[in-house]
Amino acid sequence: MHPTAGTSVQLIYEGVFVRTLDHLVQRFAGARGSNLEAWTFDDERSRRAAEAKLAAYGVRARFRSAYKPLLHFFLEEVHLSGLAAVHVIYPVHAAAPENRFRLETYPLAALLGGAKLTFEAATKQNLVYEVKLTRGDGQTSSHSVFAPNRVHADFAGETLVSPTGWLRIDGDLRGKRFETDYEALFAAVIDAVTSHGWGDREPYFEELNIAVTLPIEDRRLPVGEEAISPREAMHEDLYFSLLEVFQKRSGRASGDRGLRPGQIVPEVHYAEADPAVRIETRPLARSEMDAASVPLDSAASPISAGQVRAELAGIGGEAFASRAWSGRAVEACYRRGADRAVMISAGQHANETTGIVGSLRAARVLAGRAGAHFVISPLENPDGYQLHWRLSAANPRHMHHAARYTALGDDLEYRSEPLFEKAIRHEGERLSKAKLHLNLHGYPSHEWTRPLSGYVPRQFEMWTLPKGFFLIMRHHAPWAQVAERLVDRVTARLARLPGLLAFNGSQISLSNTHSGSSHFRIINGIPCVVTTDDRHQAPLTFISEYPDETIHGPAFIAGHAAQMEFVLAAYEAYQELDLKPAMIA
Repeated sequence: MHPTAGTSVQLIYEGVFVRTLDHLVQRFAGARGSNLEAWTFDDERSRRAAEAKLAAYGVRARFRSAYKPLLHFFLEEVHLSGLAAVHVIYPVHAAAPENRFRLETYPLAALLGGAKLTFEAATKQNLVYEVKLTRGDGQTSSHSVFAPNRVHADFAGETLVSPTGWLRIDGDLRGKRFETDYEALFAAVIDAVTSHGWGDREPYFEELNIAVTLPIEDRRLPVGEEAISPREAMHEDLYFSLLEVFQKRSGRASGDRGLRPGQIVPEVHYAEADPAVRIETRPLARSEMDAASVPLDSAASPISAGQVRAELAGIGGEAFASRAWSGRAVEACYRRGADRAVMISAGQHANETTGIVGSLRAARVLAGRAGAHFVISPLENPDGYQLHWRLSAANPRHMHHAARYTALGDDLEYRSEPLFEKAIRHEGERLSKAKLHLNLHGYPSHEWTRPLSGYVPRQFEMWTLPKGFFLIMRHHAPWAQVAERLVDRVTARLARLPGLLAFNGSQISLSNTHSGSSHFRIINGIPCVVTTDDRHQAPLTFISEYPDETIHGPAFIAGHAAQMEFVLAAYEAYQELDLKPAMIA
């Protein structure tokens, strides 16, 4: 089942798509005196330029964004200064989650300054936001903001409500849907991959590369790490849609993380040209990207795999390793001591990078203590990590979920034989007999969307908005009381980290405003999920989740500092807990 060296490149599909804005300009250039409204997925600069071209032909045009239309209304058409209150009645559709169109307004609340934002669900089904603006002097105005969407069945047979292109001509208030270049490219990729003959044996390929160029610029927002990026959204929608294509092909349920199709790699770049895509299979990349080593405590971006190995060697102890499917080493070390053993892992999802640095920083502290007893496995998914570095070279602030899973295409936690990367955990458990596994993770630091597949990421709905540094405790049933005590002690210590509760409070408030609900217990100011779960070998699996995908600079340093503090707090609290002898054995 190892990859075959020298696998040749095979072209699956190649296409270029006429840019929608160019098509509209060409179509209406001879319609002097006409009034035109259209919704596309283009950036504001491109839409304004197309309007100017038509104005030269005597055509009055207004091109709006089909993606996040209410947010663009406020960014492009409302003077935000002087607002005192904003009330939004948002659309509700039977084929979408109740809060779907409320979520699409994110992060509006943070852009309004001191203005109060309130939401109300519409009582009738129409795809229009009704907005009431109240200014500081008491003046009010009402606005209707159209949200162009289509109801459609996807390749998996799911009924979805997705943003789409729309056209209104000469006062026709209804207008009609049209397929934009953005949508056509996406549909062509899904159709080409679905209809290709892949055979019946997983993995189907080493790398399935989807090289996309789009003339759409990202727009950074003055809210944390937030941005409007249809290019990033295209990466996310292509990656997870293609996983679902292969899940269906294999007979698995949608969202099955044991699927092993190979490495699916959408590479979505900016180019001032017609949208284009090239799909091909390639040999698995085996090169390693390098960078100069940096002081670990002040690392402002993810560190190289070479530095991870060097830092691990510096911790000492008994080195051991497993191999990824590609042949790359997965390295760990075991420090024997008199304390209760703890296993520390990071990098399971390789685009979640603060845990890698934080785990190494914590292990370095523990290694300086007499009696410390732990396993440290800081980079469990080296193939995904190299892909993350490769993708980040062009788009450093995109989430790159294609790097989340292994080169086989599965989540290593769900790996069955042959184990490859997952063998590192089994060996760590065998050596240490640890009852507590600290598993460091991250999640998107800004909104995560799949605009052409119902907008909200399927199977990952709870992760669509950042909500601070939070923790997940999974425990065997007899360990319930121990788990609760451990969570309480760790969160109490994390709450003392300078700035963390304010950071959490800001993100939680913004998330709750736009989602309309919270799914977490708040323990000592830290969102937590505590569940009984017997599928892990260790009776206590304590998971950290820092909103770290795409962060750099001071935000990255704060992230790995919080991850380090989580490890140290959990390790020390675990040593102090009163455990029954049968539990320790």
